[in-house]
Amino acid sequence: MATALEKPPATVERTATTRPRTGWRKYWHLYAAISPFYLLFLGFGLIPVGFSLYVSFHRWDGLGPMEWAGLSQYQYLLSDTDFWNAVGNTIIIWALATIPMIFLAMVTAVMLNSAVRFKNVYRFAYFLPNVTSVVAVAIIFGSVFSTNFGLVNALLQAVGLDQVAWLNTPWGIKVAIATLMTWQWTGYNAIIFLAGLQTIPSELYEAARIDGAGPMQTFFRITLPLMRPVLLFVLVISTVTGLQSFSEPQVLLQTTANDSTYAGGPGHSGQTMVLYFFQQTFDNNDFGYGAAVAWGIFLVVIIFSIINWRLVQRRGED
Repeated sequence: MATALEKPPATVERTATTRPRTGWRKYWHLYAAISPFYLLFLGFGLIPVGFSLYVSFHRWDGLGPMEWAGLSQYQYLLSDTDFWNAVGNTIIIWALATIPMIFLAMVTAVMLNSAVRFKNVYRFAYFLPNVTSVVAVAIIFGSVFSTNFGLVNALLQAVGLDQVAWLNTPWGIKVAIATLMTWQWTGYNAIIFLAGLQTIPSELYEAARIDGAGPMQTFFRITLPLMRPVLLFVLVISTVTGLQSFSEPQVLLQTTANDSTYAGGPGHSGQTMVLYFFQQTFDNNDFGYGAAVAWGIFLVVIIFSIINWRLVQRRGED
């Protein structure tokens, strides 16, 4: 009996070696299936971002050896009047484009959500500007806002007003770029708003009509509060894309720039932050300062996105 108790059965010893696989070993094939995305993101996203941060602390022309600069690039960035001029231009253009764009997108979505014929045709037509080449659209808008032969000045003259040198005056340049961006993104945001409108139960509108609510009361008391998450998404996306505008001013104003295709027109009136980044990096071959400008752009975009998010959230709580 004693020897039997002292020596455990052989089956007990084998249980330690036959435990089922747990953790990542059990799901290794699933991790392998999704690994290409993370490998591509690491190679073409995370590593370049980290390298740009490293370059921002150096003076580098892109070919020669790097020279350590420390925080001097960022110190110069804070006092660089050209950079802050580009920041101001970008914010003004973004405001001129985003406010009417969101309003028109919401109105368009409400109209598309109503029971009309050929609804899918209208949806396709409104979304078409977003998938059209930005370069082609910018060339067309350059003709539309031309001083001597533009359609806009022709309409102004038709109603007895004077011509406006849209692409040669500071505010004319900003209005032209903002109009192009509004035309390009209104349909895209309208489709997003439309998807949000279709998630609102129709019973809420029926109950509001029974209680005697009019169209305006229904919109501000039912539609707008329930659309707040979608509105927040559209506002943040519009902020991110609007503050990083590049193709629109670059193509629209390249024929009026005297010293660089990234100058943003006469007086740098249409030079956005990204255009300034390209000018410093590729025209001046200053990759170190260009990287610092890129990180400055990143901080500006983050700050404005947080401000917009907080404003929408606070209005929702009120």
